[in-house]
Amino acid sequence: MATSKVVGFLESRKNIAGSACGLVGLVLTFTGVAGPYWPVVVVGLYGAGALIAPPERPPLPDFPSPSAQLDEIRGDFATLREYLDGVELPPAAAGRLTELTGLLTALLDPGWVAEVLAQDPEGVHTLSRAVRQDIPEAVDTYVRTRWWTRIAPGQESPERHLERQLALLHEEAERLAASLRETEARRQESHTRYLEERNH
Repeated sequence: MATSKVVGFLESRKNIAGSACGLVGLVLTFTGVAGPYWPVVVVGLYGAGALIAPPERPPLPDFPSPSAQLDEIRGDFATLREYLDGVELPPAAAGRLTELTGLLTALLDPGWVAEVLAQDPEGVHTLSRAVRQDIPEAVDTYVRTRWWTRIAPGQESPERHLERQLALLHEEAERLAASLRETEARRQESHTRYLEERNH
């Protein structure tokens, strides 16, 4: 640990700048300019160089790239699908869930769609939230509330809440898909304009 600190200091910008200025002090000493005060001149120039050197910049955190994030979401989505396969849902909610998972599958499939999605951090966040939080929460809350409704009826049916939640999540995924489609359309239009301008 101590050795690494010493090596880190020796390689630091402050030490390098200070050493360069200290060498100037030695040159001044050998040429006779520094006179009998040469140690003070060398140390002073070293200190001045260390002070004017730019500060060390710590390395940026190594966060996963959007593509790596999508790979993790795909893995979590596969886990979610296994969980959903073991849950019994009413037909209407099951149909909405099938539509939603189908759309998410299309968005997460590796290929050019995922490449476009990887350039949209908000889109990646939307998918991550849907897979890791919104869908599991909606289904689990339905399962728990359904049990309570059986022993204490009278509230609005949990099936209706689940259907509404899945419909809202599907709308959100559709908006994401539309946004990605618009991104590609703008890219196509830009290329058309570029070709038109190049040919004039």
